Amino acid sequence: MDELIRKMQSVGFNQYESKAYITLVKLGTSTAYQISKESGIPRARVYDVLKSLSAQGMVIQEAINNSIMYSPLPVDVFLSSIQSRWEKTYTSIHESLKKLEAVQPEPDNRVASVQGQESILAFCETLLKRAERKVIVSLWSDMYKMLEPVLKETAHRCKMKGIVFQVNNPVAGLDQHRQTSFVEGIGQNKWFILSIDSREMLYGPSVEQRDTAFYTDNPVHIYLLENYVWHDILVNRLVTEKEMEKWISAERDEFFK
Repeated sequence: MDELIRKMQSVGFNQYESKAYITLVKLGTSTAYQISKESGIPRARVYDVLKSLSAQGMVIQEAINNSIMYSPLPVDVFLSSIQSRWEKTYTSIHESLKKLEAVQPEPDNRVASVQGQESILAFCETLLKRAERKVIVSLWSDMYKMLEPVLKETAHRCKMKGIVFQVNNPVAGLDQHRQTSFVEGIGQNKWFILSIDSREMLYGPSVEQRDTAFYTDNPVHIYLLENYVWHDILVNRLVTEKEMEKWISAERDEFFK
């Protein structure tokens, strides 16, 4: 019950309004006294609450046998009303924000942080959906799995390029990095890169490790990180011999001493 009340509050009803409507759905047509007793809404408040719900069209008020009775708007109608209200609000906000966006000067090329796993994944999905020509990625397995459905959808209309780590059967166009001791021992140093049309990019630690990423439309950053991905692909394609792998490992260790 508490969870349902919280969900109703999230779409615009206060706590008492939520309790009153839920109680009416449960009891059916009832008096204010019955609603107050069942819901725990104070008697001194219940009439104002029911008046508010009646004004919103969520409760039907009628006189029956000299008593004022209250009935809930049928659940299907109630839900349809909520959906309609939400869609109108969304449309209004969308139109207002787009008008503001249109009149604002174009921002300078920038790097901005994005916080939270859900926000980062939603941003990745948004970028993939608005890609027009090509997508370049570097992804480790956990993050690849989270984005796989939208990656597959995007691959149908855009060139998909890049490299994936510890992923089997990746989307066409993506190279599968060879298994090496370096890859196996990478630990907490897994990063992702997502670039669309060489115009916008999101990059940072894989979200299962840290919930901070960075967005940029700076062409220098995009150029450098796309070339970083290409370097990984190139080395991966060239290195097939075990002896070469040993040489690369030794050279890497020397460089990063």
